[in-house]
Amino acid sequence: MVPPQIFNQINDKCTEGLALALASDDDGAVMELRWCNKAFTRITGYDASEAVGQRGTILIGPDLEQGVHLHIIEKLMNWENFSTEARNNRKNGDVYRQRMNWTHLSDPETGDHWWLCSIIELGDERPKILNRETGLQDATDPDNHSRVLEKIRRLERENSRLHELAKSVARDANQDALTGLSNRRHFEVELKSWIEDLKSLGTEFAVIYIDLDRFKFVNDTLGHDAGDRLLVSVADMLRDLTDDTDLVARLGGDEFVILRPLAKSALSISGLADEIVLRMQAPFIYDEKSTACTTSIGVAIAKATMQDPERVLVDADEALYHAKSQGKGRWSFFTDEMHAKSIATKQLTSDLLLACERREFIPYFQPLIDAETGRLVSAEMLVRWSHPSRGILAPGEFLDTAANMGLLKRIDEIVFAALQTALSNLDDAGVDLPRVAVNVSAARLADPSFIHDIKSSGIDPGRLTVEILESVYLDRMGGLVRWIIDELDELGVTLALDDFGTGHASVRALLEIRPAILKIDRHFIQPIVEEASTRPVVASIIGIGKSLGMRVVAEGVETEEHARIVSDMGCDYLQGYYFGRPMSEHDLRDRLMETGGTFWTGAPSYFARNTPRAIGRAV
Repeated sequence: MVPPQIFNQINDKCTEGLALALASDDDGAVMELRWCNKAFTRITGYDASEAVGQRGTILIGPDLEQGVHLHIIEKLMNWENFSTEARNNRKNGDVYRQRMNWTHLSDPETGDHWWLCSIIELGDERPKILNRETGLQDATDPDNHSRVLEKIRRLERENSRLHELAKSVARDANQDALTGLSNRRHFEVELKSWIEDLKSLGTEFAVIYIDLDRFKFVNDTLGHDAGDRLLVSVADMLRDLTDDTDLVARLGGDEFVILRPLAKSALSISGLADEIVLRMQAPFIYDEKSTACTTSIGVAIAKATMQDPERVLVDADEALYHAKSQGKGRWSFFTDEMHAKSIATKQLTSDLLLACERREFIPYFQPLIDAETGRLVSAEMLVRWSHPSRGILAPGEFLDTAANMGLLKRIDEIVFAALQTALSNLDDAGVDLPRVAVNVSAARLADPSFIHDIKSSGIDPGRLTVEILESVYLDRMGGLVRWIIDELDELGVTLALDDFGTGHASVRALLEIRPAILKIDRHFIQPIVEEASTRPVVASIIGIGKSLGMRVVAEGVETEEHARIVSDMGCDYLQGYYFGRPMSEHDLRDRLMETGGTFWTGAPSYFARNTPRAIGRAV
């Protein structure tokens, strides 16, 4: 370790100007001076109090040649050690010649990058002209004078070329090639600068985050040339609506962002967001074809009172996501509630990953009752999350997030394994659960590994019903979905169409798929007690199912009267809270042992009907 007194002598006696600068991890040309010695002050004119905290650009004077400036930036960006000799300026503007040496240093403990810059002042090095006899050239010799002038002209032309090149490189480095707006790199540099001004000067500002709602549709239907034209027109519109004090950037794709100083009133911010949304509602016309492309906007304010102003872009992004979730084509202002929801979502994401590792997902069961006998003939399996601190969570609290994370397949694997164990436990306890039904999403139905998961689960396929949500868009199902449905049928798995009447399936699709069971959505069943006018619709759905040879299930049966009405209308099976809410394996076992499998004593006798019906494989 160097003694402090030795280090102080370096500061006092070293004739080279020395400076240490902390560099950005992302760009070696972005740095902040942290220390300099006395020679640095003598040569450059900057006191330590003036230099420390400033960017490295104070070392670049107006008389430094553009070619040298460009060379310095290139070497710094590439983290290369290098030296230059050139004319430069002191703080007061005086011109002098200097040698500048740059050495890259790194801290192995923190990973920080540093630059050591040394500056040596050189003497006046005007070119001397040699004379044939004396060794010195006479500048008054006409031939020599012409050669010197021509050399000066060449140097000026080269300097001009390098100057234009430097401007071009700077422009390309900071501008988006398509729209001419600031690019992401320039925006990030400027955002840091605005945040620094916020911290030091209290200059608050707004971030307006803009995303086009149907840009992919424009690309897919009109082509990428049309998409580029749309982006250019949006950029022109943003230029027209903003001021010189604003920064407008394209971050990439169809994302734009505006930084705007906060005026005395927030109306300038909300008014700008309103105007952008309004203008984007106009149709976009390309090659005599018209389409719509609205925009969603998130707005956040960087306030002087914020503990973490660097979050402002994330805040604006969260507000943008909220605007999209509310229907798109609108703008939303960031609130503390959004921040709390974002934190909760991040916590949920972390918890879901741990839940998969710990296999915390378990099956719950809701009884399916024979309308004639009142006995349990099946149970719909519904996933639950046994959260270690929040207890049992319903699917609505985590499935959407799990789907966004791509975890549905993993959760299915865990639940299938738990379901097989539950069925074995029920069998060992001597209780009868003839069948179990599982819901399948559109994504899982189009996953070729779904068949493998069923085969490897250990569950008897003949004891399994797969319920397909009508929202799978059965009219448009592809060859892969058709193949999976055929494979399920070949395995002996029963197919049911769930929530019929709320989605997009047609009678033609029913004829093509031929599910064994048709489940009428609860929204059709619940009103039939109080509103007799709704019963013909239910009767029509039952008639469709019966005409195609399907068993019909009434969902949402919540009262005795519900059960009697739909039973009299011809429904084969009943499901709803009247017979039991979704319950754990242990609760189902206790209920079956208590009731002997009969859940509805008010059901008409099976033997009272003239034509008996079998309960076999179709359940």
